[in-house]
Amino acid sequence: MEGIQHKTISVNGPNMHVAQIGNGPTILFLHGFPECWYTWRHQMLFFAGRGYCTLAPDLRGYADTSEKAFVVGHDWGAMVAWAFCLYKPDKIKALVNMSVPFSPRNRRLHPIETLRTVYGDDYYIIRFLEPGVIEEEFAKIGTKNVVKNFMVFKNPGPFFLSKDKPFPDTEITLPPWLNWEVTAPWTGAKVKVSTKFIVGDLDLTYNAPGAKEYIHNGGMKRDVPLLQEVVVLEGLGHFLHEENPEQVNHHIFSFINKY
Repeated sequence: MEGIQHKTISVNGPNMHVAQIGNGPTILFLHGFPECWYTWRHQMLFFAGRGYCTLAPDLRGYADTSEKAFVVGHDWGAMVAWAFCLYKPDKIKALVNMSVPFSPRNRRLHPIETLRTVYGDDYYIIRFLEPGVIEEEFAKIGTKNVVKNFMVFKNPGPFFLSKDKPFPDTEITLPPWLNWEVTAPWTGAKVKVSTKFIVGDLDLTYNAPGAKEYIHNGGMKRDVPLLQEVVVLEGLGHFLHEENPEQVNHHIFSFINKY
């Protein structure tokens, strides 16, 4: 894409690809599953044209920086962004997160086992845990059809991949969860970064059990005390920043333009 520069940097050993365009205050865009840096192309061009330096890695983690950055996250990227704000709030000027609300650490509830108990073994995250199994199933379906099924998914209910038939009749290895044990010191910790949260009303994460109550009835404000705004966009699903980039760009810009 014209104007966007690409570089490869070493991050504690592994190499990470980063796309960059623009000059000015930094905005770090963190993508989700099953995406890559390209999912932020609309936002990168929009904000680069308004005096910002935009960075979008193919996510394996995030790089340190000597200046405070704006952070924008979605899906798995939102989880990384919440963790970034929790562990390094001094590095972040403000946060706009999408789709996945903050989930405070609970010493009694391991994330994977909780998901297995609530949703069962066919829940998509559980299906990805055994190396090679889901890849073999996807190979039979074809990469194009697999990605297509993910990207057009707009059912507010949980996302299941049944073993006999992962998708309805139809013509990527996930990043690992944060190491739950080493996050013990952050049990009960608050995210103390000025934050705006955006979600589509058809997003499966927004319609997960207890999510709306947590977001709207004070739970998220308790855990993210500097939460400034919650925006629910009507008619949009999980990939809201690609479904309606103009609307999402407006909401991001109106927030970070305050700082």
